Amino acid sequence: MHFNACDISNMEQRYRANFINTLSGFKSANLIGSVNAAGQHNLAIVSSVFHIGAHPPLIGMIMRPHTVPRDTLQNIKDTGVYTINHVHSDFVKAAHHTSARFPEEVSEFEEVGLTPWFSATHKAPFVQESRVKIALEVQDIQLLALNQTELVIGQVVEVVVDEQSIAEDGYIDLESLGSATISGLDSYHQTQRISRYGYAKAGEPVTKIK
Repeated sequence: MHFNACDISNMEQRYRANFINTLSGFKSANLIGSVNAAGQHNLAIVSSVFHIGAHPPLIGMIMRPHTVPRDTLQNIKDTGVYTINHVHSDFVKAAHHTSARFPEEVSEFEEVGLTPWFSATHKAPFVQESRVKIALEVQDIQLLALNQTELVIGQVVEVVVDEQSIAEDGYIDLESLGSATISGLDSYHQTQRISRYGYAKAGEPVTKIK
């Protein structure tokens, strides 16, 4: 099928949301841990996390418009800290459950059966069950005028990951850890590597990394 801008604009709202959200391909599945000024924990699934830079180590994520209460975004703005925790295939159902609109005073950790875990140096909660835990401090938050979403940029200040999953060159084997991906809004997937390739140079054959 061939869709033009008019076709897309005329789609039923939920149909369009599913259609457009699937177009960008598979996305990382992450749980964002945060805490408010009163110490109340919050946990929310996000599929919009992306790499910005390695030095300094920056990670971005897009948060939806603040037209309804967004506890995670407000907590991040108020405290300046949060965590990113990979979702794994053994708890995707619990992770998806965090997308429900729970009251502010309710901890999603308790409601969905996941466990908060804290490091000695970071205020925001990690997900104990996650095998890739990342602590971040906010560096910038930008409002995108096009659709009123907000870009949150955080600097990585702490990482907790199984040493056995880290290759000699620093590559983390996420597949061995069971990190899940998302397509669209609600479809979760496991990955299967095709190959790793070395740094490509013009005029030279592409080589595989074992």
